[in-house]
Formats: sequence, structure tokens, C-alpha cells
Amino acid sequence: MNSSFILMDQQTAKQLIVQEAHRLGFSFVGVAKAGFMEEEARRLEAWLNKGYHGEMAYMANHFDKRVDPTKLVPGAKSVISLMYNYHNPAQQEDNTAPKISQYAYGKDYHFVIKDKLRELYQYISDNISAIEGRVFVDSAPVMERDWARRAGNGWMGKHTLLIHPKAGSYFFLAELIIDLELPPDPPMKDYCGTCTRCIDACPTDAIDQEGYKLDASKCISYLTIELREAIPEEFNGKMENWMFGCDICQQVCPWNRFAKPHEESEFEPHPDLLQLRKTDWEELTEEVFREVFRKSAVKRTKFTGLQRNIAFLQKDES
Repeated sequence: MNSSFILMDQQTAKQLIVQEAHRLGFSFVGVAKAGFMEEEARRLEAWLNKGYHGEMAYMANHFDKRVDPTKLVPGAKSVISLMYNYHNPAQQEDNTAPKISQYAYGKDYHFVIKDKLRELYQYISDNISAIEGRVFVDSAPVMERDWARRAGNGWMGKHTLLIHPKAGSYFFLAELIIDLELPPDPPMKDYCGTCTRCIDACPTDAIDQEGYKLDASKCISYLTIELREAIPEEFNGKMENWMFGCDICQQVCPWNRFAKPHEESEFEPHPDLLQLRKTDWEELTEEVFREVFRKSAVKRTKFTGLQRNIAFLQKDES
């Protein structure tokens, strides 16, 4: 730490960081001690060896950095894990229209949240201590759900998403990895119990029968977003009309009865998005695609990818 370190006890520093994070709109904030993730490294290696990552070759890259934040940020002491609500219970008006996961309704979360993380980083530098570190939001080899679990922000559910007992699972996860030592939070107990609703509801059997393991290569989100080739015919009739992403395992989760609508104006959908009819999607032009998804994460799949997905859903009906 350099000479501009502001003398302050760790607990006070943490309280100020949490207060500022809440002011910026983050719902939950927790801290974990930075260090090698031994248990998670074993689990990730086994998952990769089974080929559950499908064509997401990047999941096998930078393995050492993925399981040790000190290799991403030399001298890292703390991982601050943050959760940002994106829940929007609004439904598409035409219930026969191809469906889109609600996280992609509004502006691409990478941009919205990264700006807030940079503000928080600057706040820490200006008011608590001169720090070295990096900010992350689903954009680097960081095991964000594991850090959120370690930081006490929830537990990893049987569907492998993070669940907070007071607010459910509709959250984006983000991290600050910094060289400032802060008091860590204890992990939270797993409250999934004997419930298997997410396992039973998954139409492609992507979730292991015991839970806690996901074969991403079977997940509808993977098939409609990550997969660049044709969707395999084995999934014909199993897509449940999802054209981008999938919310099924979250929709059936009992803990999401506590989910509250987000308060982020940037996440509001384009005025036309929820009004488009089934025929509008089937006749979608590139011009309309660019307008409706101008700043959306849906641009990731590109116009041709969305067309492919919609065409595959039409096979489901035949």
C-alpha cells in the first residue's frame, strides 16, 4: 500500500464500502479473503473433463487465474462480491411469441454495472485507501458464483445459480479484487433442502439429478447464446419456446417468491420489445433487430443467431 493510505480500521472501512455500494444500487455486498480456491479448482477440473462446457473453450483457458485471484491481481487481499437486481416480472404480451430471458430486456449489464464498479473503486481510493485492483462483471476468468458464496451473499442452488434467502436469484454478480485487507463474511448455509423443482422442470435435463452440476452443453441458454453452430436436432421439441436464454429453473424456484422488481432505469426494455407478436419475430428484419436490441446483451447472438433460434422453434411446432 502506498504512502497515501488513510488510517482507518478494517471494520469501518468495510462499512463505508458497503454503504457506498448500496448507494450505487447494489443489493448485497460481501467480502471474502483472496486466495487459492482448492475445492473449487477440483470441481472445475472435473466439470471440464466431462465436457460440460461444450464449445465454450474459454472456460478451460487461464485455469490458474480462474482459481486464484492473486494471479489476476498481484497482492490481492480481498474479493468484494456484489449483487445487482435485474428482476422484471413484466411478460411479453403475446404468450405464443418466442421468449427472451428477462436479464436481457434492457441495456447490456456489462456496461451498466462496470461503470458502477469503477465508481466504487474510485470511492475506496479517494476515501479509504489508495488501492491496486481490478473490477469484474462476467468478463474475465473469475468464478463469480463461488466468490459470492464465499462472501456470504447466498448459496449455490441445485441449478448452480446463487440464491439469496430474502431476494431469490435474479441478480447479476460482480467483483472488486483489491489489495486492501477487509474483514471477511462467513458463508451462508444451503437451504435447497430436498427440493428438486429446478431439476424436474429443466426440459433438456441439463441439471444433474443430484443437483449442483450443470451440463452447459444441454442448457437452453447455451444453445441459444453460446453455441455458434446449428442447434442439435436432439433438442427439437425441448426448447419451450425460448429464443434467447432461459428462465425456467428460476421461475420454478420457491425462493424467487421473495424476488422484487429492480429499480434500474437502464434495465427497462425497449418500448417495442414486449409488444412484438409471434409473427413479428418470425418476420424480424435486421433493422428492427438493431433498433430493439441497440444496447442489449442480445446483440451477442447477432441477428443471424436469433434468426437461427427462431427458425429452430418453428421446427418444434411442426
